[in-house]
Amino acid sequence: MRSLPLPLALAARLAPVAVLATAGWALSSGPAATTPAAGRQAAAETSGQASPSAPSAPSTQAAPRTYESAPAPCAALAATTITSLVPGAKKAGKEIPSTDTRERRTCSWNALQEYDYRWLDVSFEIMRSDRAAQASYEERVRDDDGGGAVPGLGDGAYSVVKLVTEDGQETREGTVVARASNALVVVTYNGSDFETRKAPGTDEINKGAIRAAKEAVAALEETRRG
Repeated sequence: MRSLPLPLALAARLAPVAVLATAGWALSSGPAATTPAAGRQAAAETSGQASPSAPSAPSTQAAPRTYESAPAPCAALAATTITSLVPGAKKAGKEIPSTDTRERRTCSWNALQEYDYRWLDVSFEIMRSDRAAQASYEERVRDDDGGGAVPGLGDGAYSVVKLVTEDGQETREGTVVARASNALVVVTYNGSDFETRKAPGTDEINKGAIRAAKEAVAALEETRRG
């Protein structure tokens, strides 16, 4: 098995405050002296009893997230799937370094058999909320036009396949993005034939990417049950 550089570039992604205290004081005599009633009201407010007209402060506690951290991506796929999609690749894969492994983790498999090259990436991205994940998902759908929905995968999924030709060498790449609650699963699968300089068919790449995405989403959901 010979290693070649990735045909497609893999994108990667991360006054002093002054506290002013005011002191209050009460005069014990004179026209500004506090009345007994006012004193009782002040004592009640100080002890934490809210005034009838005072609205309660909104809660600042963050809503719980379905997924708090990204699962191990290199363990997300079955060995038979790796063998089928990336013949000759090591089953263990290689995890890509991340600045925050709780928020994003990616595993890659790649191999060259004779002149046939395959590359597969599986990524998990954990967002702060379902809404944030949905917004990111929708943005990617807009950016990757020409794709289609993948029914029954997560809370929403789509796939797109594109052909790139560079110096006469074709590479066909399929991408599947799926949202599950506050998490995104992103699968990238591509291939080239360096003898014919042609790329695998659209159907082969698309089905391979969807197969990997289904297993990756299932692995993500398994962490929730665990």
